[in-house]
Amino acid sequence: MTPPFLQRAAVSLNSAKVLLDIGDTDGAASRAYYAMYDAVRACLDWAGIAPDRGEFKTHQGISAAFALHLVKPGLFPAEASKAFRRVQFTRQAADYDVVPVPQNDALEALQEAENFVAAAADLIATPYHQPIMPQV
Repeated sequence: MTPPFLQRAAVSLNSAKVLLDIGDTDGAASRAYYAMYDAVRACLDWAGIAPDRGEFKTHQGISAAFALHLVKPGLFPAEASKAFRRVQFTRQAADYDVVPVPQNDALEALQEAENFVAAAADLIATPYHQPIMPQV
């Protein structure tokens, strides 16, 4: 059974594709980001990371939790964290700028999101093992 957040990510990916096909680059970029956002939520849920202390109340908070709990211990590729930030920047431009996101940027956001959601699905398909953090 696919976890609910991963299902939401898949729906957002499909929406991004449809929006890009009809020329809505802003909508496509925004939906691509939210596909990644929900994939992050699915991965954090898989790892048993609960949003105590309110760190999931902002996009920055979920990004920080993702980096700390999944990327830093090596459970998710570091490049994926960079892709998440890139697509978040594109989404902000799509949602708040007057000039539409260029077609190439929207397409790149969609491709990054597809790769990200696939990596998240692969991770969630494996049993979770608490990573051993080095002592400092």
